[in-house]
Amino acid sequence: MRDTLVLNASFEPLSTVTLNRAVVLVLQDKAVVEQAHPELRMRGAALDMPVPRVIRLCRYVRVPFRRRAPWSRRGVLVRDQHRCAYCGRRATTVDHVVPRSQGGQDTWLNTVASCAEDNHRKADRTPEQAGMPLLIQPFEPTPADAMLASLATADRAALPEWLGEQMAAA
Repeated sequence: MRDTLVLNASFEPLSTVTLNRAVVLVLQDKAVVEQAHPELRMRGAALDMPVPRVIRLCRYVRVPFRRRAPWSRRGVLVRDQHRCAYCGRRATTVDHVVPRSQGGQDTWLNTVASCAEDNHRKADRTPEQAGMPLLIQPFEPTPADAMLASLATADRAALPEWLGEQMAAA
């Protein structure tokens, strides 16, 4: 689970990393902890540090401009909050609105989260052909939205206010 947000030296969000990777970056003095979990600590023989929630790199990293978030099955499930687009129950699979057998592609606008039962029932038909209207319309998240959505819900809620404002502006 990617649960630690990485900020550039300029405080711009860069990515999310695993807790282990975040700790390694901090221990190698490549990053500093900007926000930690209030009650959790990492302890070892010669180590006692707060569990990082947000870290900031010490050196600025130049990142090429990314106009679009890369599509992934995990990204679709996170975007749709693991809710089936047909019935609203917990989703475990990704369904193509226009099936691949009819020329549908793996894109943000052609895929939705679905429970296995509805995915099987719809089969290789469009929602109209199957008589299964979509409860939500698929959309393409911005790269910043996709990165923020990859954080656990509790971690998103605990982010500092100034970071939420910056993510909304991105």
